[in-house]
Amino acid sequence: MFLLKYFLLYRVINLESVSQDANTVSGINTRPCVDNVSCKVHISNDMFKKAVVWFVTNTCLNLFKILFSLCSGYPFALFQRYFLFQKEAYLIHLYNVFTGLSIAYFNFGTQFLHSLICVLIQFLILRLMGRTITAVITTFLFQMTYLMAGYYFTATEHYDIKWTMPHCVLTLKLIGLAIDYYDGGKDPEFLSPEQRRFAVRGVPTLLEVSGFSYFYGAFMVGPQFSMTDYQKLARGEMTDVPGQRPNSFVPALKRLSLGLLFLVTYTLSSLYISDEYLTSDDYMEKPFWFRCGYILIWGKIILYKYVTCWLVTEGVCILVGLGYNGKDQNGKPLWNACANMKVWLYETTPLFTGTIASFNINTNAWVARYIFKRLKFLGNKLLSQALALFFLAIWHGLHSGYLVCFQMELLIVIVERQAMNLVRDSPLLSTLASITVLRPIFYVLQQTNHWMFMGYSLVPFCLFTWDKWMKVYRSIYFFGHVLFFTLLLVLPYIRRALVPRKEKLKRAE
Repeated sequence: MFLLKYFLLYRVINLESVSQDANTVSGINTRPCVDNVSCKVHISNDMFKKAVVWFVTNTCLNLFKILFSLCSGYPFALFQRYFLFQKEAYLIHLYNVFTGLSIAYFNFGTQFLHSLICVLIQFLILRLMGRTITAVITTFLFQMTYLMAGYYFTATEHYDIKWTMPHCVLTLKLIGLAIDYYDGGKDPEFLSPEQRRFAVRGVPTLLEVSGFSYFYGAFMVGPQFSMTDYQKLARGEMTDVPGQRPNSFVPALKRLSLGLLFLVTYTLSSLYISDEYLTSDDYMEKPFWFRCGYILIWGKIILYKYVTCWLVTEGVCILVGLGYNGKDQNGKPLWNACANMKVWLYETTPLFTGTIASFNINTNAWVARYIFKRLKFLGNKLLSQALALFFLAIWHGLHSGYLVCFQMELLIVIVERQAMNLVRDSPLLSTLASITVLRPIFYVLQQTNHWMFMGYSLVPFCLFTWDKWMKVYRSIYFFGHVLFFTLLLVLPYIRRALVPRKEKLKRAE
């Protein structure tokens, strides 16, 4: 009890703003409101009970709702496993619609109607326009416009938990459904193996589309999955033992436990590391090395909240069977179909491309499948990649910070690939890189660089608005932009000096 009291008091005292409404609710003397997430409160020792009431009702209510909604997927999945497994498909769809709408109403009240409108209109588009490119274009324009309008009319200077949070997940799901339905009308010979796998051959019913859209294990934060996989789940085919419930209980608990570990790590770290400190006067007065070091640590910690959510929801998907991904070469079941994180790779990779490959996997796969690869007709891989990242930026929101973040990501990836090719092709650099005793040193340097500029790229992503992220970038003199734009210009000349001509000709062939 003492530790709980200490934690609550510490957390409340160190939060930065409070709504004026909290004054009347708790009777606590507070500062003016900046947002509804974090608040700074001055509490006397005899006001602990009021502090607890205020903290629960104001600071963490939305967070509690989200965590409760994500974790509620486990009892929902258990019920489906033991009472609905291999029952009629329409019962599965009804169950998913009921549970998903309940989660939506619990978190957003009557604003759940936004998702319902988009699902109904999407069904009408599929039925009235059929398997046509017109249906795909109409779906893309309508769903993205609706999402953008939602962002515009609900935008603030902070990250708020509102109906647009799950709606952005739903938008991708419905666009992907339209494209897969379009592919289902084509001759399989003209489709890639990936397209053949996800193509929807039948005509989905309204109940089926609704169940797919509101599936409780992915409605709030994802992951993305296809209609074909959902149909297999409804038919009871997503199991490692045909005709029996999937043996996924232990794998699901492992992901849940890992998610809770990240939650504890993030919660404890957030006592000392926060977004707000980046724009504080105290941060601006610190020396340059401290400002850079803080961004390095902050960038590592800040993403743990996303990691937590994805691991928890992945466990739900595994438990119900949706995470089943066949078997490996040894006949061992794979449960990574809904994995949004490769935790070990994420924690150990010294490469930016490694982080991209291990973080938000299903969303990245969705963008690669439905945006990047569909832009093949442009004949320019870099242009396709840039447009895919632009789509990701506006899909996240209308704040300038998203565009700056993904622009920086593209720049870093280009430079990293050039640097790796240089090390591979240069006899001198490849020899140095192969020296065993130097590898730990290179790894530490590379990892430090990786974490530093990962945090640097996340500054605009997390601070959203121009005035905030620009203030932070000015404080460190746009260090990342200067470095990587310089490397982009200089690396070709370094390559000329270090890579022998024979090696260049060999690579050209």
